[in-house]
Amino acid sequence: MNVLITGGAGYIGSHTCKAIAQTGNTPVAFDDLSTGWKKLVQWGPLIEGRIQDTDRLRKTIRDHSIEAVIHFAASSNVGESVRNPRHYFENNVGGTLSLLSALLEEGVSDIIFSSTCAVYGVPEVVPIPEDHPHRPVNPYGITKAMIESILGVYGKTHPLRWVALRYFNAAGADPESETGECHEPELHLLPRIVDVALGNRPQVEVYGTDYPTPDGSAVRDYIHVSDLAQAHVQALEYLRGGGSSTALNLGTGKGWSVLEVIRAVETVTQSSLPVTLGPRREGDPPQLVAQGDRARKVLDWTPRYSDLEHIVETDWRWRQKER
Repeated sequence: MNVLITGGAGYIGSHTCKAIAQTGNTPVAFDDLSTGWKKLVQWGPLIEGRIQDTDRLRKTIRDHSIEAVIHFAASSNVGESVRNPRHYFENNVGGTLSLLSALLEEGVSDIIFSSTCAVYGVPEVVPIPEDHPHRPVNPYGITKAMIESILGVYGKTHPLRWVALRYFNAAGADPESETGECHEPELHLLPRIVDVALGNRPQVEVYGTDYPTPDGSAVRDYIHVSDLAQAHVQALEYLRGGGSSTALNLGTGKGWSVLEVIRAVETVTQSSLPVTLGPRREGDPPQLVAQGDRARKVLDWTPRYSDLEHIVETDWRWRQKER
């Protein structure tokens, strides 16, 4: 089977391309390389194009006999979404509508959608269940929630089956260091801490030390990117096996604080890192931890790589190699 991977030159997309290839199927990456990297596309062809170009999508689907799609292509910088919401609605929502048009016109019915825990906003309960109300607090989260709603409506009126996978904090790198996290600028916590250990940054910034958490710093559910990739493979198998459309959390069910992540990096890299403590950032919830039992049951999926030290070790090896 040939699988279209929109955003296949990106962080999670490239890991999923590898996971798809390991099943004997062919990933066809479709990416405009605005944030993706050619070097990360190693397991199938790369088609350069914008997700809003419906005709190019249709041609790609025909030329490569695409049977299903995994949809990563989106802008995902929360701060940027606040500064430039128009771009996020045009790119994320408009791009998805373009993709859905191409799929329906070419007779492709199965789509796995890269969603996010940002659809929940500030949670009322932790761990967060899938039926928690959607109250996103930034345009990025709003666009993802809108796309989930669009999929729900399209699925009722068109031959479309979908799974929306709501990630918590993706982290780490391919255990064989064949692909990893490449962002410019880098905004995610773990690679920023590792960059301090490598001497690429002067210090680790901690935003908020007065949260109602055990050590006062914010708590997040970190899931290894290879575990996320495998969940996409199993979601695709679930749909191809006749599974019904659904939305699922992807997380470990365990939270780690910012200070705990810093200590884990210090342990793995055998270094002592300079840390500066600052005020909270607006809109950062104290805790985001998944209730992940449904994904385990529905997809028969279990995280294999998501021990915190292992996550850190894989990111450390990847960044040393890149350096």
